[in-house]
Amino acid sequence: MIELVEWLTLVTTLPARNTAARMRLWRAIKALGCATLRDGVYLLPAQPDTDAALRTLADEVDVAGGSAEVLHIAANGEQDSRFLQLFDRSADYGALIDEIRAKVGAAIDEKSLRRLTRDFSALAATDYFPGAARDQARQALDELAARLSPGEPHAATGVGAIRRLASADFSGRTWATRKHLWVDRMASAWLIRRFIDPQATFLWLATPADCPVDALGFDFDGASFSHVATTPERVTFEVLAASFGLDADTGIARIGAIVHCLDVGGAPVAAAAGIEAVLAGLRASAPDDDQLLTEVGRVFDGLYMNYRMENPHD
Repeated sequence: MIELVEWLTLVTTLPARNTAARMRLWRAIKALGCATLRDGVYLLPAQPDTDAALRTLADEVDVAGGSAEVLHIAANGEQDSRFLQLFDRSADYGALIDEIRAKVGAAIDEKSLRRLTRDFSALAATDYFPGAARDQARQALDELAARLSPGEPHAATGVGAIRRLASADFSGRTWATRKHLWVDRMASAWLIRRFIDPQATFLWLATPADCPVDALGFDFDGASFSHVATTPERVTFEVLAASFGLDADTGIARIGAIVHCLDVGGAPVAAAAGIEAVLAGLRASAPDDDQLLTEVGRVFDGLYMNYRMENPHD
């Protein structure tokens, strides 16, 4: 039994005529994974992020002409158990696992895999008391991804702190990754050429085993730069950024959040779906990975410049 000392409730009233505000509140409540105790009364476990999220919603309700309060509730015993049951995601994970397993032996494509990954990430984001069901869903999804992309990296454990490197020591090198680039490899190659090694030469590998011994591999198991199992997990783009001291750059950090969201899920990013659609279209139309990198490089250049303009003093 998980022992909780405090819960949060959001108590709201909104004018009946303000249907737009009601819809915004409903969508926000759903996205947070709140339990509904009664109409206008919503429950979440007390955590710093949930407290901040509910207070933001309370402010929005006030602006819309309603009233809202965030209250703290100390619960124990039978009441605690009832509240915990409201956040049991086992059935949701079970349905997702069934859908994933239905793809085993069937024709799975990247679009379906990305949708299932987004579904898992959205569910995990509102799973405040994760247990075996989440682990089983994650494992089923990883197995499905391995069927589609056998070279997809696993997050390395026991890495510790990421070592800071000097880009001057990596000038004019050959960098290698798996061919048929997708988000993390696209963004990582752009980051390498744009900020780390402008004279870089790229090799697109049929399998990681084809990587020459003198090349710098990225985004596959055993590569010089790949996923690491920090908390949270860092994808290859984030590892490269941290390795070369680029992670403090707001523009790069925001691109990293998009790459992370699209590659392994996690915190949703509003721009991610649109960027994914653009990258998928470019990938489908590019004749080879060299041309693809040129095309997607313009996308990441544009994103970076936009984020830099939003933070000119960064």
